[in-house]
Amino acid sequence: MPNPIPATLIPGDGIGPEIVDATLTALEALGAPFVWDRHVAGLAGVRSAGDPLPGPALDSIRRTRLALKGPLETPSGGGYRSSNVRLREEFQLYANLRPARTIIPGGRYDNIDLVVVRENLEGLYIGHEHYVRIDGDPHAVAMATGINTRQGSLRLLEFAFQHAIATGRRKVTIVHKANILKALTGMFLDTGVDLYERKYKGRFELETMIVDACAMKLVLNPWQFDMVVTTNLFGDVLSDLVAGLVGGLGMAPGGNIGEDAAIFEAVHGSAPDIAGKGIANPVALMLAAAMMLDHCKLPELAARLRKAIDDTLNLDKVRTADLGGSAGTDAFAKALVSRIRNG
Repeated sequence: MPNPIPATLIPGDGIGPEIVDATLTALEALGAPFVWDRHVAGLAGVRSAGDPLPGPALDSIRRTRLALKGPLETPSGGGYRSSNVRLREEFQLYANLRPARTIIPGGRYDNIDLVVVRENLEGLYIGHEHYVRIDGDPHAVAMATGINTRQGSLRLLEFAFQHAIATGRRKVTIVHKANILKALTGMFLDTGVDLYERKYKGRFELETMIVDACAMKLVLNPWQFDMVVTTNLFGDVLSDLVAGLVGGLGMAPGGNIGEDAAIFEAVHGSAPDIAGKGIANPVALMLAAAMMLDHCKLPELAARLRKAIDDTLNLDKVRTADLGGSAGTDAFAKALVSRIRNG
């Protein structure tokens, strides 16, 4: 029996508590050794502590260095920044890992198995913005500053290349816009090519591609890709595009990984329109839990969870409404637990 692993649990907002409960049911059936420290954040954090990221939740992650979270809703107005961006900055979660794998065959695209690795802390996405007043118009000019660093690029690319080797990826594609953003993304491109030549040449194939060409080729022929590694803003866009190849965000897990902490999540939103109705699809968060098991060096449990998800969807045909079925969240979880226990 594996040693107990302390972990922070943040159910989140909207459908978050429902899909978290379903995921916990699956992890318990697996015998996963997580010992949960439960905390609120998002809108629940604002209501209880006046902050989307209350201090006790942050302290818990500092202590456990590991978290599973449901979707967090950022309150409108009031100067609140994205809770997800704040978490990445607080714990320096520089690598965003977004795998995409076809689970339900027969869609527009089949047999997809690729991963997007996105830099998480730099670039245009971090939102260094301001307005310039002209002739009484306070918003006459809008400006944004993007900052990439050699060190930040290098650590993300090292992570991606190491992950490619560890998971048997045959090809890595560095995605950039260095033909136009010659400094901002040219640094990322040059750093990646240099790192490959110095340390990784021959261990996998490396190609480079401009982001707009990559978007087009992902739609035309996604099977030519294996791993995509890119900067923050491009990664935000391409990771959702890739999720669309396998059925949408309801099938898309994500991991945010740094030197001292890792947070795993479903990447979809809180879906307040269906919250409390018992119909939410928990697959994305369950797949995130499988990523968490891999991260904790429990690959056998991760494989069992993924197989149970596959079998529940494809052999038992138990699916939530967004996947063309009629099962509720609890019914899906019960069918999954049966698969885990009975193989």
